[in-house]
Amino acid sequence: MGQARLTRRNILKSAALGSAAAIAAPYVHGAYAAGSLTLGCWDHWVPGANNTLTKLCKEWGDKNKVDVRIDYITSQGEKDKLTAAAEAQAGTGHDIMSHRDWNIQVHHRVLEPLDDVMKQLVKQYGPVSPVSEYLDTVKGVWHGMPATIGSQVKPCQSRFDLYQAHCGVDLRDMFPADEAKYDKAKTDRWTWDFYLECAEKLHKAGYPVGLPMGQTSDAVDWVGALFNSFGVVLVDDKDNIKVDSPETRQALEYLRKLMAVNPPEVYAWDDAGNNRWIISGKGSGIMNPPSSWAVAKRDNPKVAEQIWHHAMPKGPKGRLVGQLNFSYGLWSFSKNKSAAKDLLLHISQRESVQQLVAASAGYDLPAFKSMHDFDTWKTVEPPVGVVYSYPPRGDELTSITGRPARAEVGAQIYNQAINTVMVAKFTQGKEKLDDVIKWASNELEGTLRV
Repeated sequence: MGQARLTRRNILKSAALGSAAAIAAPYVHGAYAAGSLTLGCWDHWVPGANNTLTKLCKEWGDKNKVDVRIDYITSQGEKDKLTAAAEAQAGTGHDIMSHRDWNIQVHHRVLEPLDDVMKQLVKQYGPVSPVSEYLDTVKGVWHGMPATIGSQVKPCQSRFDLYQAHCGVDLRDMFPADEAKYDKAKTDRWTWDFYLECAEKLHKAGYPVGLPMGQTSDAVDWVGALFNSFGVVLVDDKDNIKVDSPETRQALEYLRKLMAVNPPEVYAWDDAGNNRWIISGKGSGIMNPPSSWAVAKRDNPKVAEQIWHHAMPKGPKGRLVGQLNFSYGLWSFSKNKSAAKDLLLHISQRESVQQLVAASAGYDLPAFKSMHDFDTWKTVEPPVGVVYSYPPRGDELTSITGRPARAEVGAQIYNQAINTVMVAKFTQGKEKLDDVIKWASNELEGTLRV
């Protein structure tokens, strides 16, 4: 099986010229099947995690006599999205592409329906995450399907030693590595108000939390979760603009206090900024999947030994964690659709997913709740149990910025980062609250013209 990495120079070239799969013969499942498939997949943050997908695809390809080629494409500079957009426009390229956040909605008109694949998986493993279903379906039709690789939530990733020393909080006792031992009286204490109290103490001690406030997904996701936990709705499911509300004002006033105890550079961070912050040893906490912890094991093991993943703080409307969905899409112009669907089924089986989760040290999160029982989250270290509470447990629910607006509107809200721009205007720009809400109302009005 071949393997390559795309560069900015050849992204558009590859889309224009197409791939080997674009001219492959139709797949006939049987002992003498032949042909080829190409996948454009996200280039994993966790070192070595790509190798397991490569292995699984090679095993399937060897068994079915199909040559499978994977291009691992970075999300830095949105190269993965640029590739998908170029291929969708050109009508040629890979057979299967992985898509982030709202991209299935963006490209659904040129994506093959996958109802037959999803019907089989749901029958096997039960319902998927509501966020995954919301993002992968259009008018009840699955135009994408959940991808384990890359799919993540962004809960708290904290230095438990610093919280213990400067806040008197034992995070490992509050969120132990066994859901059966969760104590509601203890977890209920973990609210946004208490989080602010701790953040102020940690800032004073010289170890601030680091919460990005730019326009990339890490920022949009955690702010969206906070907004949702305060009951903020930007646009409802009937196209009503709801941003001017007591809930929005309460959330923004809260964030004015919280951002004041963050390092000032958070407004300029990309998605790697908070990772670097926690790995450096300067930060006491971020909101991120385990990729930064995995890199810290290699680059700063003393920091890695003090990290603990745990639930997000609880707001007036519940405990919400931002989910960043990754999906597989099968282009309608693929010449080998039957083979592609069979491969997607293979890498979505519990046995395959378990290997992918293990390879990512628990970073990759299956959309099926029934698969949140893998031993990986219990056993990876240091310390043992560090990622146990990374999958949503207890009363924590997943959320996505833009919901409950219809998908076309929600995608624009997310991709324009309207929520984080609001916060930056109010906290960094010192604009008046009424002016910020007026600006947001005008921007949201524009998202409805679709």
